[in-house]
Amino acid sequence: MLNSTIAALILTLGLAVLWLRLNDFAAHRGWISSPISRKIIHIGTGPIFVLCWLFFPGKPADRFLASLVPFAITLQFLLVGIGVIKDPAAVDAMSRSGDRREILRGPLFYGIAFVLLTLVFWLDNPVGIIALMVMCGGDGLADLVGKRFGNLKIPWSKGKSWAGSLAVFLGGLLFSSAVLAVFLSLGLFEGSLADYVPGLALITFTAALVESLPLPEIDNITVPLVCVVLGLLLWD
Repeated sequence: MLNSTIAALILTLGLAVLWLRLNDFAAHRGWISSPISRKIIHIGTGPIFVLCWLFFPGKPADRFLASLVPFAITLQFLLVGIGVIKDPAAVDAMSRSGDRREILRGPLFYGIAFVLLTLVFWLDNPVGIIALMVMCGGDGLADLVGKRFGNLKIPWSKGKSWAGSLAVFLGGLLFSSAVLAVFLSLGLFEGSLADYVPGLALITFTAALVESLPLPEIDNITVPLVCVVLGLLLWD
């Protein structure tokens, strides 16, 4: 771990911004489509940010300073979305149609979830990490897999597919298990990964059901919320 909270903050911010700008650049140059860039950002930002928590030295202010990273990025989303900041590369990377106002929905909710889960849970409870990883690895993969393999639609939600829901379950389970395993191996939470796997399976299965509902643009609210509720029931 780094000895300085400020050094950890700078490193975390640098890695997060680098990830975002690389995707912005690729989408703006037309190397990848905007929908794919949007989902790559969605999937990758969470693990990068959460693993950077390990750089913080364990001071009471760590959670507040770490939360400044998603807060700053979310504030940028807001300013770009309302037109205060002109950033065509960010719009290309985070919107489906090139309309900057789309950033005020999914991406903005995504950033708010990061800020709140960091502040509330940090390293006190693994529920925050689990919720973030299911949102990133599960919900993030759903759209990519659904568009490619989603011919078989869900009866109660014609815009979503069985393949996408399976991706939520498997992706959420894989991401949450992998990242949680890192923290468990360092002794930051009690128990072993085997102790958590049944609960993780229940959480990700329920998250897949919630994500399958015909509620557009709010998956970044509903998915982490159901993960938090179930996680607290299981491990609080």
